[in-house]
Amino acid sequence: MKQLRIGIIGVGGIATGRHIPAFLKLAETVKITAVSDINLERAQQTAAQFDIPHVFTHYQDMFPEVDAVVICTPNKFHAEITIAALEAGLHVFCEKPMAMSAEEAERMMEAAKRSGKKLAIGFHYRFMKEARAAKKMMLENEIGQPLVVRIQALRRRKVPGWGVFTNKELQGGGSLIDYGCHLLDLALWLIGNPEPVEVSGTAYNILSRQPDAVNMWGSFDHETFEVDDHVTSYIKFDNNVSLMLETSWAANVEDDKEMLSISGEKGGMEVFPFRVNYPKHGMLFNSSAAFLPGEEDYGLQQARNFAEACLGKEELLVQPEEAYQVSKIIEAIYKSSETKSSVKF
Repeated sequence: MKQLRIGIIGVGGIATGRHIPAFLKLAETVKITAVSDINLERAQQTAAQFDIPHVFTHYQDMFPEVDAVVICTPNKFHAEITIAALEAGLHVFCEKPMAMSAEEAERMMEAAKRSGKKLAIGFHYRFMKEARAAKKMMLENEIGQPLVVRIQALRRRKVPGWGVFTNKELQGGGSLIDYGCHLLDLALWLIGNPEPVEVSGTAYNILSRQPDAVNMWGSFDHETFEVDDHVTSYIKFDNNVSLMLETSWAANVEDDKEMLSISGEKGGMEVFPFRVNYPKHGMLFNSSAAFLPGEEDYGLQQARNFAEACLGKEELLVQPEEAYQVSKIIEAIYKSSETKSSVKF
């Protein structure tokens, strides 16, 4: 196969703003041949905008025209479409999160194994320059054995006021499954994906249910807001690493904050911005890199990795087994919050 034929399923903002432009830049190896959306008019507009030849309202109808699909639908449909595409002999790129539940994610993973096709999940933070630098340092054992991981993925009054982000039936959750999942995935990847043994979490649904709440990202109905807008969690792993996670769409904080730090036995690391902290010669050092290699366009890198993997030229950076683990932990956090007790695996 010299050129990979790709179909886009769901033509909302993530498709038109990131994935379609990225794959169009890979014209030597990729051709977008079809789009599908239940909104025919929107699909036709997208096809005309990007000069894509085929338009469908039923995603199955595009399968004969493509070698791979990119799934950009609400989370509820990720598993159904992924499994159908894999069983039809197609490679699949599915936007994050992998699925609504661990059980769905497991079925997707099993379908990929049966089909022998590639299944990629859109955890694009791994493609950022800071993340690549951090992974290299971890592989070089720069900070020694990881001990404690801290994550803060906080937005100040920025609930997405578009799409279906606040619809629990279609999305499965809110700030955790939409935003916190990115830094959770990145943290797990950096520390080598140890197995979780116990999860304790609390999901809040208070801030965004207040009338006349200030919101910087559009408007939403506070009376029908039904997902989490602030979540905290404590996770223990089988190698004695512990992880503290806080994520929010609507935190009452001074400003947005995106922080991932790892404390190890020899030193520590912070990813955004990237720096390494360590003791040496009786002194304490804070070391930052004057230059980080890599491209700024992580969407393009992600698209290229998927295309090259489908063409048999490289391995997927995000493996389905790793994405499944993220779904398993997120499900446990929600369950812990509902039951007001920790979840043990």
